[in-house]
Amino acid sequence: MNNSADSLAISLAAINPAILALVGGAIAAMIVLLVFLLFRSGNLRREQNEEAAIRSAEADARMAELLKIQAEMQGRISTMAEVFGTRQAELNQAINQRLDGMSQRVSHTITEQTKSTHENLQRLQERLAVIDAAQNNIQTLAKDVVGLQAILSNKQTRGAFGQSRMETIVADGLPMGAYAFQQTLSNGSRPDCTVKMPNGAPPLVIDAKFPLEAWNAIRDAGGSDAGKAASQQFRRDMEIHIRDISEKYLIQGETQDTAFMFVPSESIFAEIHENFEPIVQKAHRSRIVIVSPSLLMLSIQVMQAVLKDQRMRAQAHVIQGEVANLMDDLGRLDERVRKLQGHFAMAQKDVDMIVTSADKLTKRGSKIEALEFEATADGAKPERDAQPAAKSVESRTGLLKLRVVDEE
Repeated sequence: MNNSADSLAISLAAINPAILALVGGAIAAMIVLLVFLLFRSGNLRREQNEEAAIRSAEADARMAELLKIQAEMQGRISTMAEVFGTRQAELNQAINQRLDGMSQRVSHTITEQTKSTHENLQRLQERLAVIDAAQNNIQTLAKDVVGLQAILSNKQTRGAFGQSRMETIVADGLPMGAYAFQQTLSNGSRPDCTVKMPNGAPPLVIDAKFPLEAWNAIRDAGGSDAGKAASQQFRRDMEIHIRDISEKYLIQGETQDTAFMFVPSESIFAEIHENFEPIVQKAHRSRIVIVSPSLLMLSIQVMQAVLKDQRMRAQAHVIQGEVANLMDDLGRLDERVRKLQGHFAMAQKDVDMIVTSADKLTKRGSKIEALEFEATADGAKPERDAQPAAKSVESRTGLLKLRVVDEE
């Protein structure tokens, strides 16, 4: 152990100068490095302090700016609060006004709607009353139709119905005395109506009977065979009726050579002319004219015009006499007017002469006024000259008065 210590000491002694040199250099380097580090840390610390001061100044400036901005913001916020308060008050007032106006309009609209609804309900009640009246009329009409059906189902009442309708048309279109109902002819037959013709011509016969049973059978027939049979029966009944009219009512010299067969329905009249042309031709050959209510009315109007023309022709001589008397009166009037015109011409001539004399008197008076009372003898002469002129005026005035009195 001692040997090792000695060897270590010897080795240390051998390496001590080099190590000491190295250690000294390292220490010197470390000192230099430490000084450099200290210097640098001082600079860094100084720079940090400067930066901290700058940052503190900037922070203070920013804080002051923030405080200034905060103060401005508080002022703006207070201003905006005031503005918002004012605007809110105005908005509340406008909203209240709008609400009041809307409330008034709504109340007015509700009132008008209530009034309109009341009026509509009133009109609806009136319409319902009209509908009720129309329903009552329809019910009455239905009863009348049932009664009409009962009338048409009976032959005698049906004939009376056609007779009454024909009589109504004739009585409405012709004056009293121009027609006769149920007039007996020379052969003992009694036509339903006879219409007197003008100029002493024989009367026109109108028959109002119609075979409605066969026509109803055609309407009630369901099959083709039944319909054909009903049509043949209707054709036969019409031919028989046409022959009866021709034999009974067409009397030479007593009635017209043409007679009317009245059909009390326009639809039946159209159906006959459309589907029963042979019947129409047979009636024409027999000088029987089938007429509907409208055709009978038209024929009656034509007869009325003919009768009116005949009455006018009968009164033509009276009119001519009155015209002749009128022309005589007109001639006398013309003669008297001409005489009166002559009197007026003479009176106008006298008036012109009077005016001429008056002008002369005026001129003489002007001359007398221009003398200015120069001499009495000279002044007397115009007076003597004026007397004849005045007498002439008086005489002509008296003549004019006499003529006027004579004319009156």
